[in-house]
Amino acid sequence: MRDADVALVVVPVLVRDDGSIADKALVGATETLIAGAHDDLLVILETTVPIGTTRELVAKVAAKSGVKVFGCFSPERVLTGQTFRNLAAYPKLVGGTDAASLARATAFYESVLDAPIAQMQTLEAAEMAKLAETTYRDVNIALANEFARVADRHGIDLSEVIRAANSQPYSQIHEPGIGVGGHCIPVYPRMILSTDGDLEVIKTARAVNDGQVDRAVDAVEKQLGSLKGATVAVLGLTYREGVRELAHARGPLVADALRARGATVLGADPLLSADDVSALKMTPWDGTANVSVSAVVVATADVAYRTMDFAKLFPALKVLIDGRNACAGATMPAGAKRIGFGRPDGVAAQ
Repeated sequence: MRDADVALVVVPVLVRDDGSIADKALVGATETLIAGAHDDLLVILETTVPIGTTRELVAKVAAKSGVKVFGCFSPERVLTGQTFRNLAAYPKLVGGTDAASLARATAFYESVLDAPIAQMQTLEAAEMAKLAETTYRDVNIALANEFARVADRHGIDLSEVIRAANSQPYSQIHEPGIGVGGHCIPVYPRMILSTDGDLEVIKTARAVNDGQVDRAVDAVEKQLGSLKGATVAVLGLTYREGVRELAHARGPLVADALRARGATVLGADPLLSADDVSALKMTPWDGTANVSVSAVVVATADVAYRTMDFAKLFPALKVLIDGRNACAGATMPAGAKRIGFGRPDGVAAQ
């Protein structure tokens, strides 16, 4: 650090189950690097944090160490698996402790990125922008999940409704599904609530999206009559297809809820080994035909499930919960029912 002119801090900040912020790694990393730094170091936090974190943390650590630093916040705005593409395309948001900090951070990013640099008036504005863009998605998905309930009650294909509504430029309705996972969408709204707990829409959206797991399990139980003694396969255990990451993934939560109601649960995911599945307290499904399975829940839109021959693999199947509305091309046993979110049986999202 004594030879560095710029330090980027990108370490995990998590939200505990009680809503409090777990920032030990961020505080420790910042303390460590500033303790070994020289005056005029540019310190940029890129980890998403609650509003007010950057100014308070950098000021406190710098004062404790006696080192003069320039503090800035510039959030990561990248999707897992698309980091370099996103870095080249999305404007880089930058907020500084003061004008000098902002100028130095802007010059740094201009030297390493081709994307435009968007200067924010304050650190706090930059912090909130990151929280806002992610929370927008959570709230939008929750709204889509509410629309799916309406569509299901009235036998309407929600995919057609969304296409029609979004043909007007002021409407940008997202897709419904079994819920949201990953490091960002389920977490960052709770960072806003950690400082502003009286916000009703954000709080409700979180409850709606988290509630989709129970809606899926309720649908299985309704079709089978009871889950006690039933064997259910959960396919797609990572939080998103193509990404080997389990953070807030829906599939394992579905499995937990099924077991709590008395079901035996098999599990599989193209990116996970049998040992990985066992660690999630599921019996690994080896991909061969299984006559004991009476229900399947598909929790990711992996290409393997889109056209799967469920009739051959699960000949006793009674219900398929299509958690991502992606399996209309799959082959079903005679009499089995495919249930999506806002999709009449047999209708796929387009």
